[in-house]
Amino acid sequence: MRVYLDNNNTELISVICNRCGKEMKLENGILKEGCFEVKHAFGYFSSKDGQVYHFDLCEQCFDKMLAEFRVPAEVKEARELL
Repeated sequence: MRVYLDNNNTELISVICNRCGKEMKLENGILKEGCFEVKHAFGYFSSKDGQVYHFDLCEQCFDKMLAEFRVPAEVKEARELL
């Protein structure tokens, strides 16, 4: 969950893991630790058609989620980090 100073979403003041509630490290509006951000809009043929989900997971909760997969996620190394 991201908390901004104003309604224009210009100054980030807090990022909280939606799963465990941990507040992630932030310095001057810049996230300083691993965070998995999801923003997904469900489309046609879904029982959630038209709903948009937005949430954040800390790195530990992301690892726990991956560990529950029956089919492992595909992982590739990035050649460049931006």
